[in-house]
Amino acid sequence: MKTKILISCLILLVAIQFVPYGKNYVNPQVVAEPQWDSPETRALFMKTCGDCHSYETKWPWYSKVAPVSWLITSDVNEARQYFNVSTWQHQERNNGKDAVYELREGKMPPLRYLAAHPEARLGEQEKAALLKGLSSTFGH
Repeated sequence: MKTKILISCLILLVAIQFVPYGKNYVNPQVVAEPQWDSPETRALFMKTCGDCHSYETKWPWYSKVAPVSWLITSDVNEARQYFNVSTWQHQERNNGKDAVYELREGKMPPLRYLAAHPEARLGEQEKAALLKGLSSTFGH
């Protein structure tokens, strides 16, 4: 019985790889960025937030394997739609103030992102510098 379940799971795992969603990774050309208060703020933002909130997403190997690819694609699409520094002049609203709040409250970056990207975890000094830079760049 256990063997049949294992074989069925493997067949299902292989079969879902043919679902087209989550396979078309698009990093469109950057249209316009905000006027960052400093290069350090931009670097910290890109290190911590840029994979989802810009057109400079780094797609890791596991982003090509379903069902993980579905989650990553959905998260990036949603994040870009809400707040995208690569289309800055074309956004209806400045959600930069929300970014400051989310980072300050520990809501961003999400824990599941940090689990897969430990390099995005900021020390206290880096977090303070990013908060100050984002507040200066976007207002607070």
